[in-house]
Amino acid sequence: MSETLPSIGELMAATVPMARTLNLEFVETTAERAVVRLPDQPDFHNHVGGPHAGAMFTLAESASGAIVLGAFGDQLSRAVPLAVKAEIGYKKLAMGPVTATATLGRPIAEVIADLDAGERPEFPVNVSIQREDGAVTGEMTIIWTLRPNS
Repeated sequence: MSETLPSIGELMAATVPMARTLNLEFVETTAERAVVRLPDQPDFHNHVGGPHAGAMFTLAESASGAIVLGAFGDQLSRAVPLAVKAEIGYKKLAMGPVTATATLGRPIAEVIADLDAGERPEFPVNVSIQREDGAVTGEMTIIWTLRPNS
């Protein structure tokens, strides 16, 4: 009987209570890209009937965390990934379900080389938030670090 490791989405749902609270759906999680969907839920709407800005921030930050785990999950024995800062821009009205797509802003090998050199590397994760019609409703950049274990 073979055991399978939990997916990144399952890990995120198990370890990040806010991801469970918002019922985030981890559509795709690889080292190259993470796609996370926020279903349309009235409990998380804003005053105009779309997803609340805080829910969209959490969606984008969760997508960034998923790609960080996809890219650097094999480094967890020696470093802890931490978000350092984030900036979000709300571009268009978001209505209905929205999807966040995250990509790394630095090559994985470069970040690991910094870690190997005893540094605490920082790297950006860029996230685009889209409505179902494809319109970009928000863009977020999160700076992450890999803090070496003491």
